[in-house]
Amino acid sequence: MEEVIAVAIGVLTASGVWLILRPRTYQVIMGLCLLSYGVNLFIFSMGSLFIGKEPIIKDGVTQDLLHYTDPLPQALVLTAIVISFAMTALFLVVLLASRGLTGTDHVDGRERDE
Repeated sequence: MEEVIAVAIGVLTASGVWLILRPRTYQVIMGLCLLSYGVNLFIFSMGSLFIGKEPIIKDGVTQDLLHYTDPLPQALVLTAIVISFAMTALFLVVLLASRGLTGTDHVDGRERDE
């Protein structure tokens, strides 16, 4: 399972970086989204992936790390999802305003002379 998560993180991060380096603003926004998904998966995987374990203390269960999972990465990922959603919405508004002003969606505001 760890190999699948590691490959998924690598593919998302590599795809995000490749799209960030593209000349169109929509591709840059999609690259930032993919990069944030890769980082979220990385943070979530650092919190020791357990199935069926409680994230908070429960009565009747011994209080050691064998019976609980760490809730901090889950909270960090949830916060990062909200922030990346707001960032994407802001970038889309800036993209639409820039396209309206310049007439192109090129990153520097003008097309390359071919």
